[in-house]
Amino acid sequence: MSDRKEFRDLATPEAAREAIDSLDLSPAPEAVPLEDARGRVLAERVDAAIDVPGFDRASMDGYAVRARDTFGADEADPVELDLVGAVHAGAAPEVTVEPGTCAEISTGAVMPDGADAVVMVERTEELGGEGGPGDAASDPDRIAIRTAVAPGDHVMSAGADIAAGARALGPGTRLTPREIGLLSALGVDEVPVAGTPRVGIVSTGDELVRPGEDLDPSRGEIYDVNSTTIAAGVEEAGGEPVLYPHAGDDYDEMERLLRRAADECDLVLSSGSTSASAVDVIYRVIEERGDLLLHGVAVKPGKPMLIGRLDRGGEGASGGSDAADSPAGESAYVGLPGYPVSALTIFRTFVAPAIREAAGQPEPATATVEGRMAVGERYGEGRMRLMPVGLLDLNDGDLPLVYPVDKGSGATTSLVEADGVVAVDPETEYLDRGERVSVQLFSPDVRPPTLLGVGEDDPALNRLLDRLGSPRYLPVGSREGLRRLRDGVPDVAVVAGPTDREVDAVELGGWTREWGLVVPDGNPEGVTGIADLVDGDLRFVNRPTDSGLRRSLDDALDGLAADRDASRRDLTDRIDGYGLTVRAFESPVRKVLGGDADAGLGLRETAERLGCGFVPLGEQRVSVRAAPDRVERDAVTELADALDDPADRFEGLAGYSRNSRNDP
Repeated sequence: MSDRKEFRDLATPEAAREAIDSLDLSPAPEAVPLEDARGRVLAERVDAAIDVPGFDRASMDGYAVRARDTFGADEADPVELDLVGAVHAGAAPEVTVEPGTCAEISTGAVMPDGADAVVMVERTEELGGEGGPGDAASDPDRIAIRTAVAPGDHVMSAGADIAAGARALGPGTRLTPREIGLLSALGVDEVPVAGTPRVGIVSTGDELVRPGEDLDPSRGEIYDVNSTTIAAGVEEAGGEPVLYPHAGDDYDEMERLLRRAADECDLVLSSGSTSASAVDVIYRVIEERGDLLLHGVAVKPGKPMLIGRLDRGGEGASGGSDAADSPAGESAYVGLPGYPVSALTIFRTFVAPAIREAAGQPEPATATVEGRMAVGERYGEGRMRLMPVGLLDLNDGDLPLVYPVDKGSGATTSLVEADGVVAVDPETEYLDRGERVSVQLFSPDVRPPTLLGVGEDDPALNRLLDRLGSPRYLPVGSREGLRRLRDGVPDVAVVAGPTDREVDAVELGGWTREWGLVVPDGNPEGVTGIADLVDGDLRFVNRPTDSGLRRSLDDALDGLAADRDASRRDLTDRIDGYGLTVRAFESPVRKVLGGDADAGLGLRETAERLGCGFVPLGEQRVSVRAAPDRVERDAVTELADALDDPADRFEGLAGYSRNSRNDP
């Protein structure tokens, strides 16, 4: 017959994948309640709106003290402090720790005013008062402190788990119970997620009968296996299957059913009626009512395959109740072979990845993977250790790198940054670098990040990471970032300000940011520079020593000390709060906004965005450095391209300017 379709020029599998990649299967993003978000994928970045924890809290039972009151204490010569009361978890403190006093405190309780450390109860002794029983002099009791503590000991500071303004989860993150736990800790009740692709499924052929209906084998009837099989595959890939009545081999009926499915779905799948037969009509429907991109693929099983587009709505649409109101445009279409094994094979090979990509779902993975330790890890406590680890697959033909991830048992973010656990035998004291280990994944669909970065935290960096595919970034500070880069674990380190650590690395690019002192709006104390921190009566909040901002501040203090013929220590001893550090770039601003500090070390961008004043102290270069043996990795070249992209990723970021990788 003249309309018989032959498979003379079969497309390659690569061409089939390219054709499917050219189809638009992506639905619009949507917002869902947190309780309905499991298994969904974030459509945009979620930043922490609050500090977690939101207050300085005790990390063990004991006594809240002023650390300086314990200096010199030991078992032979304890320090005695007056007990002024107790603070319990879940209750606001009703006591203030003055010099020479302490307060009993429970794990998780809010630190009372005046206290800056906790002495564990095992290193203390209740002494009672100086008077006898019933004597007023015996109240309050006295506590013997048998160890010295430093400010911050056994205290989890506000934002230590995750700080307000920090990048909590990035777009493309699949929400498992771990991520939902983090979002709960941040108070998020609704999340923006990628929409679920609607996939219409139509099985064709006069011989098909729905399961449950009467079957007449003498007429050559068979049960429709493909509809339910493919529907299960669609759901597994992250799509929403929509089953339609099976169609016979009549052109008008086929056109009506396919147009209805196209109006209602993002993708239409059919099975059967794609082989070279005079009665097969689907390819004619696609050619006349859409766009046929490909007919026939050089693959076994599954040669008879169609790929194309179907017009939505407009003249000719009929049958569906929503057809008149359906959106204009096109729906993607793939025709699968009729035999169930062939249909499922083609679906899993070509279609399921496209549905997963449209739904933002990762490729499936096994529940256990073998890897090699990226660094040596010492352990010798005589107990089995379930070590949280992250994975990084370098795609170099070797096993993935396995690196420990552990921020403490109270840190929710450890779960997000880890991909699984390594069970370390109680008799194992040391895991060597390069040693083969077995990783138990948190879920079968866990996938390693495409890129692992470490180092400084920064608002512009958050935007940059959003442009990459599934990166993982650990904000450990500039100094620690360089150390880890030297040890060969991450792909890149982000370094801010001056550094005295030389590490073999390749500069990818960077930017400049303005740093200084964050003060209350209007600068009520009239702060003009770091000399005011030294000479004035100001409460200050600092950044940790690993932070690039801290290094720039210390260098500025060195300059001031030289001008005054003094040492930096002479100056820092006079700064109230120099030793009070917070982890993230937004945390000092939050302290100032909350009235807990008169000035904080921070960035102009954060100060202006959150409504604070700003006293500039200088500009600081932020550079992105790659491990030399990782420069050719796809993820690293993608990052380098993003750094060189002329698109202004600094729009709206006060105090920022672009650098290229060749800038000094």
